[in-house]
Amino acid sequence: MAPLKFCANISWLFAELPELTQRMRDAARAGFRAVEAAWIYSSDLKELKTVKDETGLEFALINTPPVSRIHLMAGRVPAGADRCAVAMEMEDTFVQNLKHAAGVLSKEGILGLIEPINTRITDPRYFLDSPHQAAVILQRVAHPSIRMQMDIYHWQIMDGNLTQNIRKYLPMTGHIQIAQVPDRHEPDSDGELSYTYLFKLLEELDYQDYIGCEYKPQRSTEAGLDWLRRYWSSHN
Repeated sequence: MAPLKFCANISWLFAELPELTQRMRDAARAGFRAVEAAWIYSSDLKELKTVKDETGLEFALINTPPVSRIHLMAGRVPAGADRCAVAMEMEDTFVQNLKHAAGVLSKEGILGLIEPINTRITDPRYFLDSPHQAAVILQRVAHPSIRMQMDIYHWQIMDGNLTQNIRKYLPMTGHIQIAQVPDRHEPDSDGELSYTYLFKLLEELDYQDYIGCEYKPQRSTEAGLDWLRRYWSSHN
């Protein structure tokens, strides 16, 4: 089985450093071959590209257009509205928007991703909150340029049953993100999930795209990377 590929989410990791370019360099020094980021609007794109070229890092995911994957967010249920009452209208709108986006993205060779986000801890009003709901939406969109983003942290909080959900939805998944539950720290920190087991499962299922490390380090980022060093050393 091929080893899994991990990328550093530099919106979360190496936050000890103020600039994304500094975080990219530290990620490369730590052994990452790719990074992902949420918002980079305040950064100089030329500087980011320079560091990308110098380090050889790949940008695996970002929330802006000049990359190979984009997270297309679903929006929030209006304040005071009943979720059930507006669900169908919001789903119809989201599907229409995704179909439009698919046409644009496919021309550029870019993959659009939709991500279920938990409404119990992270965002109580977020519309898309389970892999089952995302699967229904993807079936309605029916376009290969739109896939699911599997954030295991959110999935565990909202639904659990990870083994079966991962097996069921991995074929429609374009990217994975990880963090421990409930405190969103390193994968090997105290919590509900055994990432040793989950990594073996993903290997068995032959997942070959990147896994984003989107968690809050308990100490410095570097000090919390022992879990990844152990994984790398066991697969050399």
